[in-house]
Amino acid sequence: MAPVVLAIDAGTTGVRTRAVYPDGRRAVSAYREFPQYFPRPGGVEHDADQIWEAVAATLAEVNAALGADTVAAIAITNQRETVVAWSRSSGRPRHRAVVWQDRRGARRCQDLAAAGWTDVVRRTTGLVLDPYFSATKFEWLLGPGGVGIDADLALGTIDSWILWNLTGGTVHATDTSNASRTLLYDLAARRWSEPLCELFGVPMSALPEVRPSSGRLGVTVAGLGLPSGIPISALAGDQQAALFGQACVHPGMAKSTFGTGSFVLLNVGPTPPDPVDGLLTTVAWTLGDGDTTYALEGSIFATGAAVTWLRDGWGLIDDPAEIGPLAAEVDHSNGMVVVPALTGLGSPWWDPYARATVIGISRGVTRAHVARAVVEAMAYQTRDVVDAMTQGADTALRALRIDGGAAVMDLLAQFQADLLGVPVHRPVDHETTAVGAAYLAGLAEGVWTDLDDIAAHWQLQAAFSPALDTSPAEAGYQQWRRAVDRSRQWAASDSGL
Repeated sequence: MAPVVLAIDAGTTGVRTRAVYPDGRRAVSAYREFPQYFPRPGGVEHDADQIWEAVAATLAEVNAALGADTVAAIAITNQRETVVAWSRSSGRPRHRAVVWQDRRGARRCQDLAAAGWTDVVRRTTGLVLDPYFSATKFEWLLGPGGVGIDADLALGTIDSWILWNLTGGTVHATDTSNASRTLLYDLAARRWSEPLCELFGVPMSALPEVRPSSGRLGVTVAGLGLPSGIPISALAGDQQAALFGQACVHPGMAKSTFGTGSFVLLNVGPTPPDPVDGLLTTVAWTLGDGDTTYALEGSIFATGAAVTWLRDGWGLIDDPAEIGPLAAEVDHSNGMVVVPALTGLGSPWWDPYARATVIGISRGVTRAHVARAVVEAMAYQTRDVVDAMTQGADTALRALRIDGGAAVMDLLAQFQADLLGVPVHRPVDHETTAVGAAYLAGLAEGVWTDLDDIAAHWQLQAAFSPALDTSPAEAGYQQWRRAVDRSRQWAASDSGL
């Protein structure tokens, strides 16, 4: 009989529940996809009930496979910024969840910037005025024809929604890492900002209590396919959890996760830095003793999403796993550049009106060249962020730890090293989001002892050093920047997207 932590990783396209053992044995996991809904151009929604059903199904499946092993704790990590509105009395959603990729708040952000709110928002939250964040999504849900404001209303991000259901509606909470992504949280005071809640018309009474990322939040109720009374001991936004899972526990350490989007985070220690152009300041995590670590972040909206776009929109591949081998069939993209601004551009551009651009097509371009251009775009976008990060924070990047689905591609890892001019390190365990959340829960329940214990569990699988001649990669990057210029401000600013 061994202790185990169950990590619920509620992503943008599906939910994975994974059993994480302190001795590092091979994990048991289960996965369920859920549908995406696109109600309008630039609009992305999820059915919160379908997310919960995927959570319950994967929890039950993993628990059934554990045998005599004892569940010490449950951790929740989640797609950030996505918002849910539900009724406390019934526990039912009042509307589909509005997803982080959704751009319907773009015009509102533009109007607020014109009214002079940019600096206030930046200083208070560490974020930028962009529809990516939760505030304008809440505002839209609460607007005309929306969900209505009353004493029965509960608002939250996906972590809060899952916690509510796991505890049978007895706990309505979030953690500092998720709260810091809403555009409603005061980073310095570490509480909801009353002025910003008033600005966006969000009732503070409907928002969850903000708790540490690591610490007991509640216990499971019966009827979930696993025993009742299991501690739920961690909440963390997925990218902050991945930073923790990559053992980037000391200032100056950085990681990039290649998922639906890509997210580069740099640990900057216990004090939030001054704003850096093009980047975000975010809470990385708060431990049970109240110690908070901050991070600089660059948020890229479409990397893996561009791969599924090739499958679902263009029919160029049948399975996302084909992209790496197909891209490796050629040595270059034959002059073609893909800017996957499917829902605008994130860091460092913050342009919700940018749109996907495919440029440089010639008669010799094949499917393999298209695949190569999409893979290269993942690395180019990361270079954009790292350049802003190192210049704005005056910090030299010594190495980059990578994870996520696309990180398995040696082609991507090597190209990224060539572009950045620093080593790229890939760990043995690529599912660092779930692992990081499990570490946070395990710390709270004594499964792991301290940060040094966490760091000792990180294992290197492969290291990629920059090529001796990086000029081809640099030439490609300059083409990329030209293509980005052409993609920007493509959609009309009065379209409401």
